[in-house]
Amino acid sequence: MEKWTRRKFFLSTLAGSVVASSRGLFAGTSKAGSTEAAAIQTKSGARPLIISSANGYAHLDDGMNVLKNGGDTLDAALAVVTKVEDDPNDDSVGYGGLPNEDGVVELDASVMHGPSRRCGAVASITKIKNPSLVAKAVMEKTNHVMIVGEGARKFAEDEGFTPMNLLTERSRIAWLAWKASTSPNWRPGIDSPEWKEKLAMLLDTPEKQAWREHIEQVVKYPITGTINCLAVSANGDVSGTTTTSGLSWKIAGRVGDSPIIGAGLCVDGEIGGAGSTGRGEENIKISGGHTIVEAMRRGASPSDACMEAMKRVARNYKAFPDRLKLFHIQFYAVNRNGEYGGVSLWEKHIDGRPVQYAVHDGTQARLLPTTYLNAGIGGDY
Repeated sequence: MEKWTRRKFFLSTLAGSVVASSRGLFAGTSKAGSTEAAAIQTKSGARPLIISSANGYAHLDDGMNVLKNGGDTLDAALAVVTKVEDDPNDDSVGYGGLPNEDGVVELDASVMHGPSRRCGAVASITKIKNPSLVAKAVMEKTNHVMIVGEGARKFAEDEGFTPMNLLTERSRIAWLAWKASTSPNWRPGIDSPEWKEKLAMLLDTPEKQAWREHIEQVVKYPITGTINCLAVSANGDVSGTTTTSGLSWKIAGRVGDSPIIGAGLCVDGEIGGAGSTGRGEENIKISGGHTIVEAMRRGASPSDACMEAMKRVARNYKAFPDRLKLFHIQFYAVNRNGEYGGVSLWEKHIDGRPVQYAVHDGTQARLLPTTYLNAGIGGDY
């Protein structure tokens, strides 16, 4: 039908485009932990490749199977992130995502389809566990780019998405524990045996008691969530998606960078794509996705392009360098040739884990260390 005709047209016009070979425009910016891998070239173009934030690692095979079977690059990226959205044990996106301060799970997502140069996004959508698929529906079924709030939920239901309660029991208890940590009014009174610790009262079964360490962690260090995924086909088509439950305990209605085209996601079919996870407010201020794609257009490698964007983030705190330690942000990028990179503001997460990202080059999925701007540990503010 019409959309397939348009897609074939764009594919045929883009097939002959060749992105400039990667050059080190920002030489000397990368630190230990860098992995910049050029894809193995074939007669038809770059080897199929998928990259994502680390939380997509377990599902990269699903996306690669789509590519190897001749599927669309956006469908490949969505095959990865929807598995994470569906997982109640992953509280960074979709079902089971940590809620806002009112206890409501609000989700954001965007998609960009390189071959057709189309995009779609939703923000502050509730009761729909796959906002990435709703964003795709916005792209395909409307002449809009972004729909938000109740309008987004109603649109999703009209399109056949089933509403559901996205707050799992673990996320609900974490939210109540966070409330108790911020106000004495949400704890038992001083006449109660549990008045010092509401969490002990909430964890009233062995299964729930196993959640203690995780809940204490997310209460102390609110997570920013998010998964970004970018896919490249054998002939150089590029698409991507970013989806999130946003900053946990956020003010209701807060929207980060994930659904913002040009910030949390940017794809140019002639060049490549980029996305981000972490502190979305900092990415919005520099239009990170667009900044990275434009650097690649000028010839920068994906890693160097990501590092240029990261330096812009840091430059905004030139007057307050110590405040950089309070937050974390990561960038991911891939070009049409299948070259890729991942860069983080800090070497390690707040819990001491090294920052990683996931790559599938057509043979196997693996986790790689990001190139980092600063050694040491960064936080989440």
